[in-house]
Amino acid sequence: MKNYLTNLFAASAEKLIYLKDVDISFSVPKSESHGDLSTNVAMLLTKQLKKNPRQIAEEIIKSLELDTNVITNVEIAGPGFINFHFSSEYVSQIIDNILTENEKFGKSDKYKGKTANVEFVSANPTGPLTIGHGRNAVLGDALATLLEYVGYDVEREYYFNNAGRQMRVLGDSVKLRYLEMLGETIEFPDDYYQGEYIKDIASSVIEEYGEKVKSEDAEGVFKQAAEQAIFTDIKNTLSRLGIIMKNFFNEHTLYTDKKIDGVLAAFKEKGLSYENEDAVWLKLTDMGNEQDKVIVKSTGEPTYRLPDIAYHINKFERNYDLIVDLFGSDHAATYPDVMAGCRALGYDTDKVKVMIHQFVTIMENGEIVKMSTRKANFVTIDELIDEVGADVVRYFFVMRNMNTHLNFELDLAKKQSDENPVFYLQYAHARIASILRMTEQENLKSSTEFLNLLIHPSEQRLIKKLHQFAEEILYAAENFEPNKVANYLEELAAIFHKFYTDCRILGSDKTLAEARIALAKAAQIVLRNGLTLLKVSTPERM
Repeated sequence: MKNYLTNLFAASAEKLIYLKDVDISFSVPKSESHGDLSTNVAMLLTKQLKKNPRQIAEEIIKSLELDTNVITNVEIAGPGFINFHFSSEYVSQIIDNILTENEKFGKSDKYKGKTANVEFVSANPTGPLTIGHGRNAVLGDALATLLEYVGYDVEREYYFNNAGRQMRVLGDSVKLRYLEMLGETIEFPDDYYQGEYIKDIASSVIEEYGEKVKSEDAEGVFKQAAEQAIFTDIKNTLSRLGIIMKNFFNEHTLYTDKKIDGVLAAFKEKGLSYENEDAVWLKLTDMGNEQDKVIVKSTGEPTYRLPDIAYHINKFERNYDLIVDLFGSDHAATYPDVMAGCRALGYDTDKVKVMIHQFVTIMENGEIVKMSTRKANFVTIDELIDEVGADVVRYFFVMRNMNTHLNFELDLAKKQSDENPVFYLQYAHARIASILRMTEQENLKSSTEFLNLLIHPSEQRLIKKLHQFAEEILYAAENFEPNKVANYLEELAAIFHKFYTDCRILGSDKTLAEARIALAKAAQIVLRNGLTLLKVSTPERM
């Protein structure tokens, strides 16, 4: 419907030149009585044309070449909204399109030929993925899939660092547990990694080396064993969520490949850095930020900003059309420094989309489940998957806007009822599968020959909702809001259940029944496509 109106207005712009200078958008009115689609274009033009918006709306309507077989009524509402009512016959034809396109319905080639890099998770290999990483992982993968649905060639990327103090502490933690297991009395520091996974890694070192490495430095065998075991665990966890990374980028290579040195030299050459108290500072105030920041400490160790700038330069040099960074809210105040540094060196940061998600709280029996990575009283993603299943984990992490804090309600996640949105959506899909099995037993088939019979309000409401799917996907992709897909699916499922209650298939006239079967199949396809996009399974029976 939106495409139809877009083309209609494009033709009208040849008569009303002022329509070429305005961004015309269409939205679904909150009240069905206000039509199927509405535009506020007349109000947008008021200042430019110095006319009453209702007068402008009248001019626009007169210029439109309306086909009454498609649009049955156009009206001006309120201060100047133009509302369009589409014919039931035109609306119903979407069913044929859905059945024909099947699993391709909802996809777009709008960005075909464009490339995108989506960096997410990016946890250093110091322990299992926790729920905070989990929300990042699922949101990042959903964003990547959305971009693929609208035509982008997407690379999923994981950025990590296996050097530095935290990795030294990890190696020390494993060695101390190793020595403890060999009978030595150990005083284990409070700030060391204390999870069972550390003991498991230490046990594997004993199994492979016995007592041979007791005098080895912690950064040798112990750190290597920990890194390998933890990274294997991380990859397995991501695989359980259906996430396969294309690239794993190690921060350490920025040092070995002299990229850090190159960035420092570039800042110095351009007069964008200076030394003070043995540290190197970046002139961020010259770049529009509030204060200068240290990029190399007096110890000679870079702050995070320097390798992050070098890493982004590497991504720029790989020539992606779009670069997406997904961070937790602890990065909200820091990433602008990195972008400013990249801009100052001549890189186009407009192609970078930085997304910030809020944290997750696990709730059980009305209480917060407390977590600490080092104390190891955290909830891992694997434990969460074991508890409620991958479908629920993925859906719960994506169903709310990433800008809002997420309370992951374990009690709700375990429920096998309509209260649980995952169950509700999967039940809708399974219910349609059951309907189709029953109608097949009654020798009824799907037919698009008499879609004009689908005029009941519940039928039309369902068809119009199906009509919106491709537009919802495009909107979600362009605005980086995967939760919009979940919101749409829940609304669709509710509208389908109402249709099923109001419009019985078995027992109806055969011609009407077969048109309704076609509608039910179309609803099933859209539900399946949406859930598949979110990587949630679509059972045929429940």
